[in-house]
Amino acid sequence: MTNKDMQEEYDFTKGTRRPVVPVPNGKIRITIRIDEDILEWFRTQVEQQSGGNYQTMMNTALREYIHHHNLEEMLRKVVREELQKSA
Repeated sequence: MTNKDMQEEYDFTKGTRRPVVPVPNGKIRITIRIDEDILEWFRTQVEQQSGGNYQTMMNTALREYIHHHNLEEMLRKVVREELQKSA
């Protein structure tokens, strides 16, 4: 495109402000600081799997950690209660 192809003025009065790519339902856009080595590990994993999204992989890893952590805490609580009953 050359300068002669451009209009003298453009009308943006009906323009709206929003993200270029809308955030999918159930997702929240945040700013977060991640250590370089952690981010690189997730990106490398995605590349080794021939594609995908490192952010999705990070979500999956966090979700698995939460699930495991909650399950472990619940099991510990049950074991403590049972030990107290038998004492």
